[in-house]
Amino acid sequence: MTTTAPTFPETFLWGGAVAANQVEGAYDEGGKGLSIQDVMPRGIMAPRTDAPTPDNLKHEAIDFYHRYAEDIALLAEMGFKVFRFSIAWSRIFPLGDEAEPNEEGLAFYDRVLDECEKHGIEPLVTISHYETPLHLAETYDGWTDRRLIGFYERYARTLFERYGSRVTYWLTFNEINSVLHAPLMSGGINTPKNELSRKDLYTAIHNELVASAAATRIAREVVPEALIGCMVIATPIYPLTPDPRDVLAAMKADHANLAFSDVHVRGVYPGYFLRTLREEGLELSDLGATEEDLALLREHTVDFVSFSYYMSVCETATQEVEAGEGNIMGGVPNPTLEASQWGWQIDPVGLRVVLNQFWDRWNKPLFIVENGLGARDELVTGPDGEPTVVDDYRIDYLRDHLIQVGEAIADGVTVLGYTTWGCIDCVSASTAQLSKRYGFIYVDRNDDGSGTLERYRKKSFDWYKEVIASNGASLAD
Repeated sequence: MTTTAPTFPETFLWGGAVAANQVEGAYDEGGKGLSIQDVMPRGIMAPRTDAPTPDNLKHEAIDFYHRYAEDIALLAEMGFKVFRFSIAWSRIFPLGDEAEPNEEGLAFYDRVLDECEKHGIEPLVTISHYETPLHLAETYDGWTDRRLIGFYERYARTLFERYGSRVTYWLTFNEINSVLHAPLMSGGINTPKNELSRKDLYTAIHNELVASAAATRIAREVVPEALIGCMVIATPIYPLTPDPRDVLAAMKADHANLAFSDVHVRGVYPGYFLRTLREEGLELSDLGATEEDLALLREHTVDFVSFSYYMSVCETATQEVEAGEGNIMGGVPNPTLEASQWGWQIDPVGLRVVLNQFWDRWNKPLFIVENGLGARDELVTGPDGEPTVVDDYRIDYLRDHLIQVGEAIADGVTVLGYTTWGCIDCVSASTAQLSKRYGFIYVDRNDDGSGTLERYRKKSFDWYKEVIASNGASLAD
């Protein structure tokens, strides 16, 4: 608790975030093709299936495809200034490599944008959020194949030409650095992770970075007023002990995460990444990098850096410690921190740390586009007789993190906005469960697929509404 309210800029964008594959459902409606999510129904750690399975919660998800107007009205009731959502690539290009887009898919997002405009909510659109068209994964092995750059350019150009006058903020890829740990989900790479060569993995990284720069170039041609951002997982990495070897281990682990944004922002591959390649017996040319690629990266850097923040981790080279439970980014547990029900360590101060680190490193505006607490919520009857969730634990988590955002702003960091993850309950990306809930809005659906899909306001709904209305001043209460 604090007695002094943090000060947020009057232009601060308060809101929430979701992803198409976790909320839309309607996986086979409107001309949509299959995506990789249709064959990885049990989360990122489980192997893919040969075909869509009937128990895949993502197939119906929370039925945002049919209920988007109702849901956006609830977000507007909270006072959202911004709503981050993604466009499903396979709704626009069902296979991913067609010459012409699917008009029915384009029209769906026209309707979503209509609702945002109706309520005065700024859209923040992610172009590719963990749902590469399945055809691109199976036919080309995803981003290991350079031809995906051209397919992505066509897709991005289609979006900019269709929605460019309606959308200012764009993100090229979701959590692009996660490809190191989840190559199928993040990079559409069909080759099993344990069979994937380092050369192919680094080639996929290069192809995605070039595609991101190409999309940035196209946006500046088609909609020069648009702002293009990258999006990464932000995970502060602390040395487990003061031993210099642990400090060095933490630095090296941090470099693996920072390399992506270094390229996005600075336009060149950092020396530490080139050293990693050399130690694998590789050069940039082995990844298919051309002089034209390097010029594109150099000339079309991003306007801002966005990131997800859920946890911090430790690294050590001196002790034998098991990796943290449930954390796809590796690392070992911090003995000073508590953890969520899914083993993610809770570190509000780490958000201030990473905001300062990123600002000092890149001097680009920052946007926190995911942060939240996944928890098992219990539906109860509220004082007004309506179903609700008394989620004080979520309120405490978000308040503690937002206070640290205010502290970072006081430190001089430029922060554009904050969108909580899963502002309405959705299917978890990491576990494919609905019982891992993040939202201010409870959706009546269970892990076994049962439920009415009715929406109910949680206690945190009114709390966040007041935070937005007071521009953060209520955080001192």
